[in-house]
Amino acid sequence: MSTLPLGEPAQPPMLLRLTGGAALGWRRELWGFAATFVVGPLLTWLLFAVRSPQSITYEVLSYQLLVVIVALIGGLRPAVTAAVLSGITLDLLFVAPAFTIAIEHPLHVVALALYVIIAVIVGLIVAVAARRARDAERATREAELLASVAGNVLRGDSAILALVSRTREAFGLSGVRLVSPDGEVIALDGEPVRDGRSTVVPVERRGAGASHALLELHGGPLSEPSRRLLDVIVAQLAAALDRDATAREADALAETDQVRSALLSAVSHDIRRPLASAVAAVGGLRDDRLSDADRRELIVTADESLATLSSLVTDLLDVSRVQAGVLAVSLAPVDAAGSVVAALDELSLGPADIELELDAQLPPVQADPVLLQRVLVNVLANAHRHSPVDRKVTVSTGSTGARAEIRIVDHGAGVPADRRASMFMPFQRSGDTDNTTGLGLGLALSQGFTEGMGGTLLPEETPGGGLTMVVSLPVAAPDVTAVTP
Repeated sequence: MSTLPLGEPAQPPMLLRLTGGAALGWRRELWGFAATFVVGPLLTWLLFAVRSPQSITYEVLSYQLLVVIVALIGGLRPAVTAAVLSGITLDLLFVAPAFTIAIEHPLHVVALALYVIIAVIVGLIVAVAARRARDAERATREAELLASVAGNVLRGDSAILALVSRTREAFGLSGVRLVSPDGEVIALDGEPVRDGRSTVVPVERRGAGASHALLELHGGPLSEPSRRLLDVIVAQLAAALDRDATAREADALAETDQVRSALLSAVSHDIRRPLASAVAAVGGLRDDRLSDADRRELIVTADESLATLSSLVTDLLDVSRVQAGVLAVSLAPVDAAGSVVAALDELSLGPADIELELDAQLPPVQADPVLLQRVLVNVLANAHRHSPVDRKVTVSTGSTGARAEIRIVDHGAGVPADRRASMFMPFQRSGDTDNTTGLGLGLALSQGFTEGMGGTLLPEETPGGGLTMVVSLPVAAPDVTAVTP
């Protein structure tokens, strides 16, 4: 694997290396040398066979034509070689005295120099034309790539994935990956090779020195002309990643604002009611004219209101800890059946309300006993509230592999499939119209508590109508005494 640095300036067309045919490629240069050493001797044989004292003009022009043809085929180096060999051949075979290399007149030196200069000029012109043709082809590829990416974005596709896919197609690679610094694959197209034939290009964040992604190009090595197109791709990827990061930050801020607005709305109504009741009850107790019965009723009202207020504040604190990721979890082997019974006792639900189908062979689950009971209380309360009067809520336990499941089944109206994700958001109530059932934090807390214990809380449709909530937790290690709530 090699790392390819980007951003080096391209070589100007008029500063082509005189030692090679980089602009034309080695194959055309090889054909130029082949024309020099194959056509040159054939032309010499033909001219020597028909030479005459007056034929020097067309002999010179014939060799000049050979030099131009060689320059058009192979560029600079074959043309200079052909010019030098032609000059030597003319002096040796066609200029008196024959069969000797002698320059008797200064004009012959000037002629030979002009001969070579013409070859150099033609070779440079051919090289520049080839370079410009390659630049035009590369610009066309860039335009096609960017147009394709823009089309994908307009159709709703991901700009990052579109760039990665078009990169693989443009360079004919077996696979291209965009990887974050921690090794997470952001986008992938094709299959990475396993033999090390890959190039890694850093994608730098604009305005910062640290790279925030690596572009892995798997396949054959990139040619030098591909560097400019790769620079364009990397710049576009950096811009796309920055746009995605900005969009995620905006979404997070929008979600925070939504939660804050919902919190203020809920607090202004749900907390104010018990607080007002408690204040009114305590204020009424100051009246000395109250009877003992009225005083006891006010005390009960104040106690119930303060208990409701305490529960609401506790839920708010708990959901804030869940969202901040600082929930304290103390895992231990827990008897799932015991947690179910404890939750039913807390809710004062009995055989008339609940039907139990508990697996006596279910091993202990790895959970926090307090949090698990809170989860079950919230879910059971919701199920009992939304169940028809003549239908019991069913609670069953079982295991699937290394995980245990507690299923709470009701036969109420259920929740539409398109609302099952949003039902776990804070401040969501069934229908969002009932303001008598608290802040709507129960399912949000239950999901947060369950995930904090390494489990999942998922909704399913009850056959025949209703909602089934499935609490899935890992099974504890064998031969460990379970905690019974």
